Amino acid sequence: MNIAIIGTGNVGGALATQWAKKGHNIHLGVKNKDQFKGSELLKNANTSVFSIKEAIELSDVILIATPPTAIFDIVEELGDVSGKVIIDSTNSVMKSPEPYKTVFHMLAEKTNAEVVKCFNSTGFENMKDPVYHGEGIDMFMAGDSEKAKDVARQLALDCGFGSCWDFGKADKVELLEKFALSWINLAIMQGHGRGIAFKVIRR
Repeated sequence: MNIAIIGTGNVGGALATQWAKKGHNIHLGVKNKDQFKGSELLKNANTSVFSIKEAIELSDVILIATPPTAIFDIVEELGDVSGKVIIDSTNSVMKSPEPYKTVFHMLAEKTNAEVVKCFNSTGFENMKDPVYHGEGIDMFMAGDSEKAKDVARQLALDCGFGSCWDFGKADKVELLEKFALSWINLAIMQGHGRGIAFKVIRR
């Protein structure tokens, strides 16, 4: 896949690295190509840097991994993304892109893209290494687009996650963000550390 990474910090960097290892073409979309956070990602295979607009034009899949309020500037750069998949990995649990509840809701209203919420429910360390005791932990996704979910599921498996659970349609996006807050609560607020993860098990 040709994947644009918008937001080259911890989450974007972890996913860019994992996907590059699997042979995907990674297009880092940044404001300043000469100086940007995550420049070390260019050491990865299949990875190049472009302006945000260029990265999006070159890609079929777009990962949004920025602070939620940055989406207002990003939307101006999107152009025609009809048929493209946008993965929203942000969380609006602390600050939302008002008047929208989440970045997902803004993208769903402002674009004709296939939008999915995914890669938001755990820490970036677990995206770098999602294997615990020899078994992949779980990822979760939500949204109305089955096409986008198929892409998110495959990319989650490419990272090494054990499975990618369908959390539901667009009406479950906010619930999935609250699920992320549950991980934040346990890992950070309750002091259990970032080396914890969720795994769904069956009897």
